[in-house]
Amino acid sequence: MNFATWFSFFCAACLIAISPGSGAILSMSHGLAFGVKRASVTIFGLQLGLLLVLFIAGAGVGSLLLASETAFNVVKVLGAVYLMYLGVTQFLGASKIGQASSAPDDNPEAAPTSNPISASTTALLPSVRRRILTGFITNASNPKGIVFMVAVLPNFINSEAPLLPQLGILAVTMVFVDTTVMHSYALLAASLQHWMREARAQRIQNRLFGAILILIGASLFFVKREQSVSL
Repeated sequence: MNFATWFSFFCAACLIAISPGSGAILSMSHGLAFGVKRASVTIFGLQLGLLLVLFIAGAGVGSLLLASETAFNVVKVLGAVYLMYLGVTQFLGASKIGQASSAPDDNPEAAPTSNPISASTTALLPSVRRRILTGFITNASNPKGIVFMVAVLPNFINSEAPLLPQLGILAVTMVFVDTTVMHSYALLAASLQHWMREARAQRIQNRLFGAILILIGASLFFVKREQSVSL
């Protein structure tokens, strides 16, 4: 892979990562609620899902998936339902604020820290495994990502050169760019934590991010196999 091809993919990866989507919303939501350090676990899960989509597209499985309407619709529905589930869960999370501060803290990650997160929000911190899984499923079940990768990735692959080294270079580039951008989103959101200590502010936060995730999930039902859309 020559430098010009790689740089073109790097620019495309930047545009993909910066464009608002479910990954960005999830990173901002967890950054605001739990801080950048804890949101990094969620972002790690997002990258695992992104790698899966990239290698599916690169291996040609994505083309087969798009060729089968049934298979594509299954992925689309699962992705849409999962995002809407996350949205509803977060939207209704405000009702737990009053309960969390008095609940026993059996989560070692929920121990008090110097991070300016309210006791109620910290008590509701999901486990590391759950945050990784949430991030992974969010990207892995995103049909927009599959469509985009299948449409764009072949433009940067030389069919006369070995496939795996090229996929490796593209994967490292994509993950580096996306990790940087997602942490930027999380950091931006975390900078607002001192404004979100009150229960009312937390309710607004939960309802805002929950509603956005529900809308993004609902929009996936309208994704068509032939569309080339951004992540």
